[in-house]
Amino acid sequence: MYLIFKIADKYLNNTRDYSFAMAINARQKHKLKKFIKNLEDYRGRHTELVSVYIPAGYDIYKILSHLAEEQGTAANIKDSTTRKNVTDALERMIQHLRLFKKTPPNGLAVFSGNVSERQGKQDIDVFSIEPPIPLNTRTYRCDKEFELDLLRKMLESKDVYGLVVMDRREGNVALLKGKTIIQLSKKKSNVPGKTRAGGQSAQRFARLREGAAKQFYKRLGELMKNEFLHNPNIKGIIVGGPGHTKNDFVDGNYITNEVKKKILAIKDVAYTGESGLHELLDRSQDVLASEEIAAEKKIMREFFELLATKPKKVAYGETEVMKNLKIGAVETLLISEEFDDDKLDKFDRVAGDFGSDLEIISTETREGVQLKDLGMIAAILRYETYS
Repeated sequence: MYLIFKIADKYLNNTRDYSFAMAINARQKHKLKKFIKNLEDYRGRHTELVSVYIPAGYDIYKILSHLAEEQGTAANIKDSTTRKNVTDALERMIQHLRLFKKTPPNGLAVFSGNVSERQGKQDIDVFSIEPPIPLNTRTYRCDKEFELDLLRKMLESKDVYGLVVMDRREGNVALLKGKTIIQLSKKKSNVPGKTRAGGQSAQRFARLREGAAKQFYKRLGELMKNEFLHNPNIKGIIVGGPGHTKNDFVDGNYITNEVKKKILAIKDVAYTGESGLHELLDRSQDVLASEEIAAEKKIMREFFELLATKPKKVAYGETEVMKNLKIGAVETLLISEEFDDDKLDKFDRVAGDFGSDLEIISTETREGVQLKDLGMIAAILRYETYS
């Protein structure tokens, strides 16, 4: 039994609504990853594990009504064990949902089924989570495993980058969201071809071409301003194109300074248009990868600088960090991605009580390896401590 209902999705239907680029913080990401990890290994003997996604703003009582109908349908399942497991899973889910007066602000993902590892033994359990990003899909699924793809997608990068490919003939402006290129605008130039019109001197023709090119650069710069300047979610812009034209465009006075500050790199690509945008993405993986870890490198550099200059403003090691957490002295908690999950939860609970930020640091950088060597946990403090 597999059924998915779609509701209006303003984020996908309107590429100019930049609110789709919602990011989740480290604390939300850890909670969601742990929830998914807990469920993804469960397997049903038959299609008996129930997954339900309730969209933000949806009437939870309509879901209860639908699940009651599914109970009636499940009564027709021929295999008695499967029939009992499905109907009991639905009943357990209904009981759980009745605890909610209304759907949580971001919607709700609920999972129920027989999670016993012993064949012939029943252990019906129910799990639910309010996702960090609003759900826009209503889903009911009964399968051999829980449907977790919608939650997994929330862990994917939601960073948005501006892409521009151009030469003297045309320019293309696009957004990169995750791994998807969303084309926004295209401009054709009025630069004449290299063949001179009859009777024109070479110098005059060259001046006409140069003047037309500059006008085109100005129009393209204005287009970048319109598309990128007021988009707060853009982390950076990458410009590409064949030859030196792209460099002349970026180095000239054609792009407003506020937009120019967001340019991360200029790349050589052979084409413009859609092919050029995809080639630009392929050639920019180094830039995008470094951007993903730039924020954590920055916070770790701050920690090590304080460690060298103001050692009382930082702490490291489980004992010292916990001591400072309990007195509310921690501004930012820094934990290696290799730190034990259960310990992480313990530290995060205390951090949450005092409004401390959490950053989970990868081990892909030199700074991340240094944190690992310090005991996998450290903190930047709100004030110097002398205990």
